[in-house]
Amino acid sequence: QVQLVESGGGLVQPGGSLKLSCAASGFTLDYYAIGWFRQAPGKEREGVSCISSSDGSTYYSDSVKGRFTISRDNAKNTVYLQMNNLKPEDTAVYYCASDPRAALSSSYCYFSPVSSWGQGTQVTVSS
Repeated sequence: QVQLVESGGGLVQPGGSLKLSCAASGFTLDYYAIGWFRQAPGKEREGVSCISSSDGSTYYSDSVKGRFTISRDNAKNTVYLQMNNLKPEDTAVYYCASDPRAALSSSYCYFSPVSSWGQGTQVTVSS
């Protein structure tokens, strides 16, 4: 079964850190750009970060730039999102998605998910 599975969420205090994982099964991530998205209650899903399949290019939304780091380990078929200095406004369900044709740089990420949305992983930032 082809799918992406998110994990690593939890409850953390403001200023804390979490590391999310996006593990692929049924296919290899090598040829796919991966994007992290989030959806807060009552809000639309928004893009957070992207990483290319080939040259390691990364993109971050303004709201997370300087605090979040996306990385990939193709040997483990997994992409990570390290989240530092978390804020209450980062509270959301976080999802990952794949796209073999994404175009991105540090300034933009044009991403059309080809994978179905999984269950995501809940991140709650609260004191």
